[in-house]
Amino acid sequence: MTNPLSPKERVNLPRQEMPAQQPEVRRHDFDEVNLGLTVIQAHSEAARCLECNHPKCVEGCPVGVQVKEFVELIYEGDYLGAAAKIREDNVLPAVTGRVCPQENQCEGKCILGKRFAPLGIGYLERFVADYERSQGKVGLPPKQPATGKRVAIIGSGPAGLSAAGDLLLKGHDVTVFEALHEPGGVLIYGIPEFRLPKAIVRQEINNLRAMGVTFETNVVIGKTITIDELLGEEGFHAVFIATGAGLPKFLGIPGEHLAGVYSANEFLTRVNLMGANKFPDYDEPVYDCRDRAVAVVGAGNTAMDAVRTALRLEARRAILLYRRTEAEMPAREEEIQHAREEGVEFVTLTAPLEFLGDESGRLRAARCQKMQLGEPDASGRRSPIPIKGSEYELPLDVAIIALGTGANPLVQSTTPDLATDGRGYILADKETLCTSKRGVFAGGDIVTGGATVILAMGAGRQAAKAIHEYLASPS
Repeated sequence: MTNPLSPKERVNLPRQEMPAQQPEVRRHDFDEVNLGLTVIQAHSEAARCLECNHPKCVEGCPVGVQVKEFVELIYEGDYLGAAAKIREDNVLPAVTGRVCPQENQCEGKCILGKRFAPLGIGYLERFVADYERSQGKVGLPPKQPATGKRVAIIGSGPAGLSAAGDLLLKGHDVTVFEALHEPGGVLIYGIPEFRLPKAIVRQEINNLRAMGVTFETNVVIGKTITIDELLGEEGFHAVFIATGAGLPKFLGIPGEHLAGVYSANEFLTRVNLMGANKFPDYDEPVYDCRDRAVAVVGAGNTAMDAVRTALRLEARRAILLYRRTEAEMPAREEEIQHAREEGVEFVTLTAPLEFLGDESGRLRAARCQKMQLGEPDASGRRSPIPIKGSEYELPLDVAIIALGTGANPLVQSTTPDLATDGRGYILADKETLCTSKRGVFAGGDIVTGGATVILAMGAGRQAAKAIHEYLASPS
């Protein structure tokens, strides 16, 4: 069915708004905030596509999803066909449709966005992924004949899962090793249920299992087994390191040892993976947020996840402390808006100098200082400058540090011939992602530092292509 609307008529169609739970309801539960487009909304949104001859949106997608083609299938009502088209390039459409920053990638390149609201590509991607799941019909792509080659993937986050899917389709035997007790990496332990339901991640992983990917959990590479052993007695022909960058960064100020001070990684892992949000049914050791003052330091997506989680754990106050202004916040605009709607307090131009404890060693307050903005720094954001004499105490019971992450050194320290940079990240060729060790490739956050889910998936696809070429070449 050809779209009968002229380009002029298409640009005048309004972008469809994402239905969502009301803030006064959702702030008290962990149910998903965004509810997904209806069939009518999806058809209306698909009708807005200008069907460019050279779609810029594809250039903006790190995994190269064929946007024009899948949107056309939605307009025609072939939702399963649209989902299958996406899966040719993206093994996690239900995930990326929810957490990918489309506004900076595919939608950011959309021609409509030059004068109008860009096409809701992420909304449409989520719609077809949810539709295929509701129908119980997942279009699994065909596999090439078995090559007899075995690939070990270290880490089951987005980079590892993306590489696993592509390599399996090429006919290779793929085993994914995960250090925790459940696969999914940051998709499981780092992103809250209200933004990415775990049932969706598990379904996508089950799809990979159905394709033939093997998952082994509770395997810590560097302790349980080394890379040399994988390539030696374990019989793998290549290894892809996709461990992410999970080492939390702290402020380096006095008092960070106090009870009640967490890294965002630890806090979110205890809630997302260990059931701390289901207290007392799950009696996990997370300091109780109920009726307490909780502050999160930072303003990225992880900070928003943490402060909104604290709110749902019934914090009396859920405060976001940020040393710049809201204009410099790196979090997605939607996450900032949702946080404000739910009642998060934004305390900007403020930096903690010290955490203060009571006689029992528990956090009681943060000594803070007001800031003003100076000239832009290397990131392009204006540098915060302390205002002398502006120090004050902010009463707190819980503080969560969300300042990003660094490279966990375990794999590198147990693989002596694996080259790293001065910060501990693995050095890998920008094109092939091969490392200094033959047969070993690396990609995602463990190479680039913390980035987005879709960028990690792009690295996974890039690695899979390079690994396939390596395995196909003469020894």
